[in-house]
Amino acid sequence: MFRILSIDGGGIRGVIPGTLLRRIEERTGQPISALFDLIVGTSTGGILAAGLAIPGDGGAPKLSARQMGDLYAERGKEIFQRSFWRGITSLRGASDEKYSHQPLEKLLNEYVGDARLADTIVPIVVTSYDIERREPYFFKTRQAMRDPRRNHLIRQVARATSAAPTYFEPALVSSFDDDPTCRVLVDGGVFANNPAMCAYVEACTMGHDSSDIVVVSLGTGIATREIPYEDARDWGALGWVQPIISVMMDGVADSAHYQLRQLLPDALQGDAQRYFRFDKHLTLALDDMDAAHAGNILNLQLEAEAILERQAAEFERMLDLLSAPAPAAPPSA
Repeated sequence: MFRILSIDGGGIRGVIPGTLLRRIEERTGQPISALFDLIVGTSTGGILAAGLAIPGDGGAPKLSARQMGDLYAERGKEIFQRSFWRGITSLRGASDEKYSHQPLEKLLNEYVGDARLADTIVPIVVTSYDIERREPYFFKTRQAMRDPRRNHLIRQVARATSAAPTYFEPALVSSFDDDPTCRVLVDGGVFANNPAMCAYVEACTMGHDSSDIVVVSLGTGIATREIPYEDARDWGALGWVQPIISVMMDGVADSAHYQLRQLLPDALQGDAQRYFRFDKHLTLALDDMDAAHAGNILNLQLEAEAILERQAAEFERMLDLLSAPAPAAPPSA
């Protein structure tokens, strides 16, 4: 059984998958890196994926799911802080990115340090998009291990995958080869906010049969805010800038969910389930990616608890699969 963890993008809404991951570690008594064979993430999910795979002492992960969750709950407001002057000079994000990237980079340096992609204790895939080459760019442990042109500092990986257009400026990322390759990257959510299909394809590329694959996909909450026709009918480019990002990310996330349901047994198959999607419509928390104030953080945690309650049977079924011992290798001839 090849176990995949996929984590959506969504800015501060990463509190939701962070809470679910903490509960998984608490229930199993094992780190996430020991429960999954591949971790894939986009944007805030990419930060979680990278953070949970950083090596610590003695082969153990440096950071637990609880510590990664605390990064959002206790330090998230540092990432999404904007001075009054920046708000004026950027025309509230219309003429420049809304937030400086420096607080985010400071936190990533503090939590991640100088760990490299090739050194993760479980293989990861993190999405981004190269705006100069106009193509997706995937940070992959297995490629970084054999090609220095694909190896990067993990803190740069996290910075690139979370460089959401209009929120943060693009990231400049260099490789470790003798003649470093430099890329200009933005948030992978522009093409794969839900990276579960990317994860599934990666597993197949690695040689795993679909009958051997289990996918656990964690969402960051489904937006419920309507865009009325009367509001949108006269929007030009400026009016659509913020809404189109949300619409685009929601659409690609829903598409990936639909595709995985066709490929793998889902909740309707009961004990045969091998595709698990944990998400819900937001009823308490704001859907803004930058609403990092204490009240919304609490509401995001409550949304995660509601997922656990509503999908309790699926959660138990998933824990049983993750905790099952690996099958014994066949005896040698």
